Amino acid sequence: MEGDDCNFPPDSLDDHSQRGSVASSATLSRAQDVLIYLCGDSAVHLSVEGLGSVSVQELGRSVREALHIPESAQDAFAFWLSSPLLELQLKLRHQPYKLCRQWQDLLYRFTEASEEDISQDEPCLQYRRNVFYPKAKELQIYDEGVLRLLYEEARDRVLTGRYPCDPEHWTALGALSLALDEGTGLDGQQFTTTVREKKLSSFLPVHVAMGSGGLFSTLRGKSSRQTGLEQNLLEEYRKISKSDGNSPEPTQLLHQYLNTCHTLPYYGCAFFVGEIDKPAQGFLQRAKRKAVNVGICLEGVYVMDVKEKHVLLGLQFNELSWDHSYPEEQGDSHILWLEFDGDEDGTPVNKLLKIYSKQAELMSGFIEFCVELKSASEGGAAAEMDGEVSLSQQPAGQDGSSKNGRGGRRGVLHRQSSVLCSRVHSLNTISYVDNGKEIKRLKPKRAASFFTRQASTYSAVQVTESLEQS
Repeated sequence: MEGDDCNFPPDSLDDHSQRGSVASSATLSRAQDVLIYLCGDSAVHLSVEGLGSVSVQELGRSVREALHIPESAQDAFAFWLSSPLLELQLKLRHQPYKLCRQWQDLLYRFTEASEEDISQDEPCLQYRRNVFYPKAKELQIYDEGVLRLLYEEARDRVLTGRYPCDPEHWTALGALSLALDEGTGLDGQQFTTTVREKKLSSFLPVHVAMGSGGLFSTLRGKSSRQTGLEQNLLEEYRKISKSDGNSPEPTQLLHQYLNTCHTLPYYGCAFFVGEIDKPAQGFLQRAKRKAVNVGICLEGVYVMDVKEKHVLLGLQFNELSWDHSYPEEQGDSHILWLEFDGDEDGTPVNKLLKIYSKQAELMSGFIEFCVELKSASEGGAAAEMDGEVSLSQQPAGQDGSSKNGRGGRRGVLHRQSSVLCSRVHSLNTISYVDNGKEIKRLKPKRAASFFTRQASTYSAVQVTESLEQS
């Protein structure tokens, strides 16, 4: 996301980004109006002098003052340039106006968008959660305004399906949203009236409320399905209103919402787009690809099915090795390679997943940066003896930090039966064994195996022809 490596994750689900944020003017030295958009469809209106050279750091001071962000929480947020085609988290020294002028070049480089779509795309400037802000620090925030900003973004991710949820999660989160919007004192009739006026999709994920998810049979009528969803939501809402003799404070509800989101391993991820190979359905069938979102955060890497809204593969950094390769010929794709442990008929094997994406290099660099942050953070946590693998102690700098966050033999991966679990059986992966007799492995510009190479080796993968055809 952030930094000179230019990690720019696109977010095609952001439906607020058709609005231009940065005014263009021939006289940029004069005061210009700038809109900084927030999640939840609100904005901060600023009048900025010298717009052409103003930095994120300077804008940040003005926005924090306008929103009354306390100094203790100022690192929780960052500025983003966002459109339906691409998202970019900015560094403090970046100048938004200049990046806007380069927007089309970024789209050509990092997206598969058509020339027409690129010519019509326009970014907006957003103030959103910092992808590198640790979840542990969120638990220490008690300012209602800050919690509201975090809540609005998390709610948007849940409703749009960016954060896949199991029924118990989405129902609990929907009830908390209703309690935050309407209070906890609604009776049954008021509840039904409110939910139907605002629509279920204001509280539950759209694919659930509209019946397009795979969890409900299409044979059930829309009316009965929605009645069932409303009833489940009402039961969860009543638990909130009866949980205490007094109505819970908004900060309590906000904390509860965020705490529930923290149980989702991909909360706070930066998201990239890509494609993976579908398993062949027949010997002669031509291979097809499936669209995926790739979420990367301080915890690990998560590959999610865009259509089905569930996790295909979730790996913590100590469970994977990775690299990327560049196209060798015209028409080839950039590829992010993920390697992890598996088994074939009881035999331990190494599995390779290929993710085709113009953002493969960005994802690889982002993983590397997160591994370094996590490694340094864990070292600080051990010194503090705080009892947690803490991500709250982010280092001031990463130079000289340990790079041994991966490599070595990993333990067996643990899975669970929910939308959060990995579905390795449904992936078209390349399997090979350590001695390399089953299939030709990667030619080193690196150690002989992902497992044994040193963490400082990041050169591009060179793939043999037989490996590509497998």
